[in-house]
Amino acid sequence: MNAVPQSLRVGADIGGTFTDLVFVCPDGVIHKRKVPTTPADYSLAITRGVADFCAGNGYSPARIEEIVHATTVATNAILERRGARTALLTTEGFRDVLELRRIRIPMSYDLDWQKPTPLVEREWRLGIGERLDEHGNVLTPLDMESLRDATEKLRQDGIEAVAVCFLHSYRNGAHEKAVGDYLAAQLPDLYVSLSHDVLPEILEFERTSTTVVNAYVAPLIARYLKTLRNRCDELGSKAPILVMQSNGGLISATVAGAKPVTIIESGPAAGVIAAARLARDCGYADVITLDMGGTTTKASIIEQGEILRATEYEVGSAVSISSRLMRGNGYVLRIPVIDISEVGAGGGSIAAIDAGGSLRVGPRSAGAMPGPACYGQGNEYPTVTDANLVLGYLNDDSLAGGSLSIHRGLAEQAVAAYIAAKSDLSLLEAAYGVHLIANSNMVRAIKSVSVERGRDPGDFALMVFGGAGAIHAVGVARELGIKRVIVPPAPGVFSAFGLLRADVEQHAARTVLTSTANPELDKVNDIIDEMHDELTRVLVKEGYAASRVSTASFADLRYRGQSSEITVPLDELPLTARGLRAVEQRFENEFEKTYGHRSPHKQFELVTVRLVASVSRHAEHSGGWAADAGGDGMARERMAYFGSRHGHRSTRVLRRAELAAQAWPGPMIVQEYDTSVVVPPNCSVSLDVHGNIVIEIGHEAIDD
Repeated sequence: MNAVPQSLRVGADIGGTFTDLVFVCPDGVIHKRKVPTTPADYSLAITRGVADFCAGNGYSPARIEEIVHATTVATNAILERRGARTALLTTEGFRDVLELRRIRIPMSYDLDWQKPTPLVEREWRLGIGERLDEHGNVLTPLDMESLRDATEKLRQDGIEAVAVCFLHSYRNGAHEKAVGDYLAAQLPDLYVSLSHDVLPEILEFERTSTTVVNAYVAPLIARYLKTLRNRCDELGSKAPILVMQSNGGLISATVAGAKPVTIIESGPAAGVIAAARLARDCGYADVITLDMGGTTTKASIIEQGEILRATEYEVGSAVSISSRLMRGNGYVLRIPVIDISEVGAGGGSIAAIDAGGSLRVGPRSAGAMPGPACYGQGNEYPTVTDANLVLGYLNDDSLAGGSLSIHRGLAEQAVAAYIAAKSDLSLLEAAYGVHLIANSNMVRAIKSVSVERGRDPGDFALMVFGGAGAIHAVGVARELGIKRVIVPPAPGVFSAFGLLRADVEQHAARTVLTSTANPELDKVNDIIDEMHDELTRVLVKEGYAASRVSTASFADLRYRGQSSEITVPLDELPLTARGLRAVEQRFENEFEKTYGHRSPHKQFELVTVRLVASVSRHAEHSGGWAADAGGDGMARERMAYFGSRHGHRSTRVLRRAELAAQAWPGPMIVQEYDTSVVVPPNCSVSLDVHGNIVIEIGHEAIDD
């Protein structure tokens, strides 16, 4: 058993409606808090929640050992187009790469579709005289006169950040480095993002897009993290701040401020990390995760204990499913990420009848302010939360253990006026329709990470978390043929808990582009060694001993002639011809699993090698969760509606601890501080030895 921590550790995850906080106390007991998110200053919700917890439990903020944080600040800046005033310096003649993009149209039948507006306006995309060939050899030396002219324009136009992306700089970054040094001397307050530092990989558009996004959000992220640091200092806490990356590893706030592109999807990643650790601890090898919060729902997949990962995704589109077949709506980021699909179906998603008379849910959201109609903060439109309240799935008068008052009457008015009255449905039928449409949206998200990758969802268990996930879990699982739902302890703050279980990680990648039939193995191994030394230096600089650093290596392979790759592990280093044959076999196995066939073409290309360096924090917890406060006066039964087949019926309401190990038949609602677990008829529910709620789903046709 691990030693009990001697000081307070804090996990903080900012969501669209609530900011979730988890506290690991000196006695090992874990406490949770949900506080309203403060969009005007996201750091305020964190420090208020920390201050309230410390004051209420007799802790000094000076005892906080660390604050581990996930944030949506960068994502929101892109969605709302309020990043820094950014310029792009690129090889002369190539300034429109950012606008030409890839020929990807997400919906080919949508004649009104327009590609996203570039984050850098054309007048600030400036060509610099220089040119390298595809091997990194200099064809045209760097033209200092054009650089001086560009620098003067940056100065006059008040540019805050600049991305530098030269042709073939992934092979040779000398010209970019010279530009970076010159800009640092001439404009010391300017943030400079160099593509050979951000993404030293082939693919010109992807490298340019990633570097531009990094520059666009960097000043904002730096200011935000500085504000959070100052607020913590004012509380009396000098604890270091660690930030979750999109790949599931932690970095210091200093590194996050310097390379913010790595933290854009940090919150969803934390939930998957927590799910993977819990699945391993409980013996569930194959799990699909469903994380439903106030604004969006995220889905991911864990197969044989391993998280499914990707090397590219899009950010900044109107919230839609993150499908490989639905690209083109957002800004491309080519960085290592946990493969997460996202859809606009959260508790705050607004429901409406469209012009054709169809019921729609999302992607528009009521957010934290004003929130669902039942919050009584000025929103009159019905949301998923309002529908669930009308159906009887939520406590009638408050959420989050009584910290947020809600009003059932306002929810009924919203659903009646905007759904029932416009569709000739009863109030309960209208609310149930909203519930089912939300389920359908989530099913699509799960299919994009499972079916599209050749996996049958029915072979997996569904692990649900987020404040609203357990309300919709069984309906979603039934549509996918999933037989078991797992609801972990503290599901409403599960992502915040995942922050405290993550390890510190640094990632590196280099393009090598060599045929596996006649590979340059010495060169490839030298590059892997260089990445190992580079990442170890970074982690040592962050205060970790070199002896604690462990590494894992990967390779991007493709059939020769193709333009996309699949990433597979490199188990043996240094890489040998025999080891390369094993890598080819792994690639073909994964290719067949994903696409349903193997190519008869047996020539392969090794495109990119990747390295992950990690430091385990041994952040396991021997203590359990603190009991939910209050609940003595909780109603033990309430009326709940389960569709036309089962109707409106009296439903037992229990606490998690009351389930024990016996199997209880549905219908039932398990009410907790941070969520409600809905167990419909024809299901059974029990508590396993790890404290998870396990729902076994009986066969039943999908409700109308």
